[in-house]
Amino acid sequence: MNEKGRNGAIDMLRGLTMFLMVTVNEFWRVTGVPHFLEHFDTMEDGMGLSDIVYPLFLFAMGLSIPYAIDRRYARGCSPESTLGHILSRTFALLVMGVFILNTERDFTTIPGIGEGVYLLLMLAGFFLVWNSYPKDWRPARWLRPLGAVILLFLAVIYRSTKGGYMQAHWWGILGQIGWAYLFTATAYLLARKKPGIMVVLWCAAVLLNILTAPTRGGDPLLGNRNILSDFARALQLGNGHTVIMALGGTITTLAGRFLATRSKARKAWAGIGAILLLLTGGFLSHRLQIISKNIGTLPWCLYVTAIGVAGYLLLRMLELRGWTRWFTPFRPAGTATLTVYMIPYLLACLWIFTDLEMPAWVSGWIGVAICALTAFLCIGITALLGKAGIKLKI
Repeated sequence: MNEKGRNGAIDMLRGLTMFLMVTVNEFWRVTGVPHFLEHFDTMEDGMGLSDIVYPLFLFAMGLSIPYAIDRRYARGCSPESTLGHILSRTFALLVMGVFILNTERDFTTIPGIGEGVYLLLMLAGFFLVWNSYPKDWRPARWLRPLGAVILLFLAVIYRSTKGGYMQAHWWGILGQIGWAYLFTATAYLLARKKPGIMVVLWCAAVLLNILTAPTRGGDPLLGNRNILSDFARALQLGNGHTVIMALGGTITTLAGRFLATRSKARKAWAGIGAILLLLTGGFLSHRLQIISKNIGTLPWCLYVTAIGVAGYLLLRMLELRGWTRWFTPFRPAGTATLTVYMIPYLLACLWIFTDLEMPAWVSGWIGVAICALTAFLCIGITALLGKAGIKLKI
């Protein structure tokens, strides 16, 4: 733990994951990206780097949930206010997820508000409502309502090219993170003194995936329509893959606390054992399901969770030894993660306004390098905004 009581390894994992997320999200602008770095097709049995970053973010989110909730209790917050905080964070992620999802589709607005202006107003609304304002700063009292009015206006004028209104669809990346956060954080809030319940819930999510995700034959074990799938969809769990990742992170944190007084060797062997167990589960479940991020199959979940546990343990070792200076360029992505996620949409506005196109020679590994530099640019802009008091915090 650092001087502020934060787990630096979680910040590092979250920051590195966000750097990779921005990088791979820019791949669509370039050609010739090596296939192992891209998203694999839905029915292509395997996963590339792009298929790992989103679930790793879910895993990192799960890691941080016990710390966040326990800090609220340490400050004297009640369970009721903590539940309200969880609900407000979920609402923010859902709103931002739905807006971003709909702007990534073909849409039209009223005359005079093109795609670039719409994106700028959307970002302005996000930052006005959810900026981390100084405590008791009076202008925040009208800036937040102003942002809410902007977002409401944008929602009203939105139309798809077929004349449809703004819809949730699959909620978008942020929306899926929001639903997984709501389930995992609420579960920890209720089972805080009985951590074994979190393990039971993880096993239940794994069973849900086994029964409701498509097998190699194409159909789930329970068929395409069944009461379990309908119940899971009602709870926004899908086939359970998002909460498998998030709960996996939370259980990793709880396991670390359980082993806090044990020897370093005992901790290391426990970590290695968990990784081997997850890899074995991935191998065995691969006989039943293919590896597919788009479907959210169990082998994909377990292999990525194993990667998450290994990455976290490595970063934790580096933190305990004080070997963290290398992380300095990535640090804003670990502490202002949501802001970094939004900056590419600001850059997209510049592309729209200037009508620039990526040169043909920007392809292959040169293109990958450009995408990585874009991610560093987003982190740098986030750092500058932070110094100006602009930072999304939900």
